[in-house]
Amino acid sequence: MRRSQVGTRPILLLATALALTFAPPAVMAAADPPALAPGTLTKSVQNNTDPGSNPADHGDVLKWVMSYDDPGAGGSVTVTDPIGSGQALVPGSLKVPPDWVKSWSTDGTTFSTTEPGSGVVAVRGTNPDLQPGGTSLTRLLLPPVQPTTTATGGDGFTPLLYRAANGAIESWNIYHHLVPANPKVVCINLLTSQPCSGGPWPKPLNTTAGPLGSGSTGNLASPMAGQFVFDPARPGIVYYPASTTADLGVACLDLDNRANCGFFPLTPTGGSPSASNSLAGLTELNGNLYAVSTNGSVLCLTMSSRTPCAGQPYAGIAAPHSDTSVNPGLYFYGSTTLAGGKMFISSSPSSGAKLSCFDPATTTTCAGWATPKAAGPAGVITYGVFTSYTTTGAEEGACVPTPSPYQLNCYTIAGASLTPPAFPAMPSGALTFNPKVITGPDGHLRSYFPFWGGPILGATGCWDWNTDAACAGMAFPKTHPGVGGNGNTRDYGYDYDEAGECLLGLGDAGLLFSMDPVTGASPCFRAGASLSLTTPDFYCDGASGHITGYQDARLVDIDIANIDLANSAATVSKPDNTVIATLPFAADGSVDLSGISPSTYPALVIDASLRLLNVDDFGGGNEPHLVAGFVGDPPQICFQTKLSSDCGVYSVSNTASGTDAGGALTSNTVQQPINPGQACQPNIAVNKEICKDSRASRCGPGGAGPWGKTSPAGLLGILGTAYWRITVTNTGPVDAVGVTVNDAVAPGCVTAAGTFTVAAGASKQIHCSTFLLLLPLTNTASVNYSAAGAPQGTPPTTSGTSSATACSLLCILGSPDRAAELRAR
Repeated sequence: MRRSQVGTRPILLLATALALTFAPPAVMAAADPPALAPGTLTKSVQNNTDPGSNPADHGDVLKWVMSYDDPGAGGSVTVTDPIGSGQALVPGSLKVPPDWVKSWSTDGTTFSTTEPGSGVVAVRGTNPDLQPGGTSLTRLLLPPVQPTTTATGGDGFTPLLYRAANGAIESWNIYHHLVPANPKVVCINLLTSQPCSGGPWPKPLNTTAGPLGSGSTGNLASPMAGQFVFDPARPGIVYYPASTTADLGVACLDLDNRANCGFFPLTPTGGSPSASNSLAGLTELNGNLYAVSTNGSVLCLTMSSRTPCAGQPYAGIAAPHSDTSVNPGLYFYGSTTLAGGKMFISSSPSSGAKLSCFDPATTTTCAGWATPKAAGPAGVITYGVFTSYTTTGAEEGACVPTPSPYQLNCYTIAGASLTPPAFPAMPSGALTFNPKVITGPDGHLRSYFPFWGGPILGATGCWDWNTDAACAGMAFPKTHPGVGGNGNTRDYGYDYDEAGECLLGLGDAGLLFSMDPVTGASPCFRAGASLSLTTPDFYCDGASGHITGYQDARLVDIDIANIDLANSAATVSKPDNTVIATLPFAADGSVDLSGISPSTYPALVIDASLRLLNVDDFGGGNEPHLVAGFVGDPPQICFQTKLSSDCGVYSVSNTASGTDAGGALTSNTVQQPINPGQACQPNIAVNKEICKDSRASRCGPGGAGPWGKTSPAGLLGILGTAYWRITVTNTGPVDAVGVTVNDAVAPGCVTAAGTFTVAAGASKQIHCSTFLLLLPLTNTASVNYSAAGAPQGTPPTTSGTSSATACSLLCILGSPDRAAELRAR
């Protein structure tokens, strides 16, 4: 990506001296550009378990929030946050803004983009190319796709276009009619016209979820004419028909992660007298994926749960073929399409091509379709079926093409004969596969049919349903001269880039090429970008009010003079494809988005479709792109931790750090105190005693005593000194700190004790004395204390009391010690 750079040039100053004396030229150094300040990291914490509660409790889950405020420079940014002691990362909780990359570390130094199961000690968010301000995204414009030889071995079948959330634009394909072990999936990076990273390609497909392997290690076979369905609830997930040696079913491919994501068997292979050897499909309706077996049964998988539909397989629907013996090399010749909420199935029994209809609402044959309809002469096969439309774009039926002689047989949804579209005469042997149906740049509903076979080396037939005629300005069929040198493309099928308004084609020759949907010219002389701007995804603290308003979408690193602006536009849509507005580009290459409310439309999909006058801006390291953004608070990175239940953990803290274009970053430190709770409190017992001896040497620290609750009769006489001992014992799990003695009768005991700590499982003794003027005298003591680690401001706890009595002769007779002595006698 080109960025403007601030530069300086030395300025030469020639100074003249008086008379004939000249000073030599002096070079004045230009001032250096001002140093770029780093951004700002701001840290905060929330209690997820008990929102608003502070201090937290042991075992609570905290959400740590980091806001990164870019100083307006953009560029590469990395933010790292250690997981401090006393807490553990909640798996799956790390959230980063769009286009940031998440990573985790178990040693604080080495980071991986795959989250470990446990032991994470640091998390990281990285954006290698942050847009200035932090609230904009950029997507590269897809240049005209030049013919590219792909590693298909001639059998890549149809291309599958994928625009990833991270801006990647790829074409995927899966070899058709290939045995399980052989590698069969290929990815091409359309931005470079090179194989995708992670090669070599092709790669095998497997039933077990996990990264794509290499070599001939697959265990999934592909059918003759596979159809593909993207999962609307799982970005980057595509389903395709496949089989193992044991089952027919639906397999799953994770394009983002270059991985298998499972195989979901729907019916066993084999069987008698009609065998399940292979399948056709997939077709999606109301969240279910449908396919059909060679034995004529319809198979069904519920996409959301990835489980077989109730009652499937639904038997006796399609005309069976390739089913008379158990042989995985026998393929289903035909395909599926939808019309009027029903699935139409073409097949190729030896008696002639047939068309069948399945009603998902009743899970049986459609009304008016008790038996399959004739769709071609005996001995020929069909590879496709397509939906027929009225001039208003309404679905009216289905048609089956057959090659020898070339003909179309069509029926209405209700099962009556239907006049086929008036295709120009096609030569015998022309093979036709399922068309790509789009709404073209002119707003017309069009089907693009792939042709090859007989004298046709490769061609596209475009039919305009709104005019019920071949597409204006485009021959039917339109060959591809110049593609591959001689146009020998042997077309299997197409996909359509709605953003760039170009068709992608692929065929038996293994050539991936682009085609203008209006003229049929190849390469397609258009460029496009699709950018999804979902404003809530920039924030993770759960608060509202972060977004002020949208800004604009603008073209960058492209010469506007090279664009036909009059025939270029940006379509702004909701994520469900509902169009909000179609806006022209201004003379500066921008589109104003400020009139769109972010509260009404929190997520926008912006498709830039450009008609190019030339391709001078593409190549040579230059990368034209589309940028769109909004005005709002700095974006956020969040993660959650669970606090330890260890009573020795009194608080946790967190400080983030990082780097950006301005240098090092350090956040504020957030300290989260933890309330010890009832399970983490000291358990304090106080025992007040009096010495039963009058000698100080026996009644001080370490003295032999003896000690009791009352003094012996006559020990103190009328006046004397009483020696006291206060024992404070902590049987709780944490230390008692800030311990002080309460003793109103003997304040000297309070002074002697001072302030002290009693460790968990330990005791502390205080010795003190009082000169008594009056007997008897009962002395009662207690202590105030706090739990170690208690948050600042927590009020101290007061223990229970304990008493001892300095006795006269009368009180001694009723003392507990005297009673025990009498019982002993």
